[in-house]
Parts: sequence; structure tokens; C-alpha cells
Amino acid sequence: ILARCHVLTVDSRVDYRMRTLEQAEIYHYPLDEPASINLNTYYQQLTAERKSVAHKIDINHRQINVIEASDGVLHASFEQLCQTARSQNDYIELSRIYHTVLLADVRQMNRKIDDAARRFIALVDEFYERNVKLIISAEVEMDALYTEGQLEFEFKRCVSRLTEMQSHEYLAREHLA
Repeated sequence: ILARCHVLTVDSRVDYRMRTLEQAEIYHYPLDEPASINLNTYYQQLTAERKSVAHKIDINHRQINVIEASDGVLHASFEQLCQTARSQNDYIELSRIYHTVLLADVRQMNRKIDDAARRFIALVDEFYERNVKLIISAEVEMDALYTEGQLEFEFKRCVSRLTEMQSHEYLAREHLA
């Protein structure tokens, strides 16, 4: 192969999503009263003319309890979306229906809750692909969301995506329903 082909190295140590991104204030930690107030304020601003508010939503013929949902905006907890039985299809459906998701109380993850970590990664991946705006309140800073376990490599990519999802450039993208 080397005799007949020109080999290009694409394994760059630079993650270009991390370069020169202007960051919006949409990742809040630690889990305290200001973080909770920020999420509630964002929800109120995003649903100012809400017609109805749901506390249960139907996703793939199953009811999911949520904090609130209205006008294409979902406010749910990490426990509701990542620590209960969910499949990739649930996140695909959520990303189709909601242009903005406020995810409250994201825990620090490790090998003890790898199932929740896998679901969180799947959620972020689907939201990223459809340009869903994701606003988070978390227990720890983004780089410390996952400690020790099999998913360290996957989580680095997830954190990179979360960082890009905070950029003004990403936030300006149109939601792909």
C-alpha cells in the first residue's frame, strides 16, 4: 500500500472544536441554588409564551416524568433521562421534538454508574447531531464529569462536544428536527 498510495496523517493532537470558541454561560456547577435558579430562569425565558406545560412526556410509547416541557423546550433531570432504562431511540426522539433541553443535576460519573454514563454520552451525541441546545447544571466542572472507568476515551469526545455545544457558533445553528 505504501508503495502505491500517499499516506496522510490525520491523527492530530489538536481538537479543533476547542479552539477559539466563545463560550456561552450554559454549563453551571456546582449543584447549588444559583445553578438551579439559572436553569429555571432559562426555562422561563425560553417558554415565555407557553401554551401548556407537561410534567410527563410520551417518548416511543412510554411515559417519562420530567420537570417541565413546553414549546419545544424540555427541562428534565439527569436521573430522569440517564439513570432510568433508555435507549438510543429515546434520545433520537427527544432530539427531534425538543430544540432546547435543560438537564439538571448531572452527577459525576465513574465505573459504578457506567450505564448512566453511556446513556449520557448517547444523549449528548444525538443532541449534538441535531443541533439541540443543551443547558446543564452539574455536580462538578465539565472536565471532571467522568473519573476512572472504561469510558474515559468516549467521555473525552463527549466533553469536547459539550464544549463545542456551548459556543455561540453552535448555538446559532438551526435545530434539525
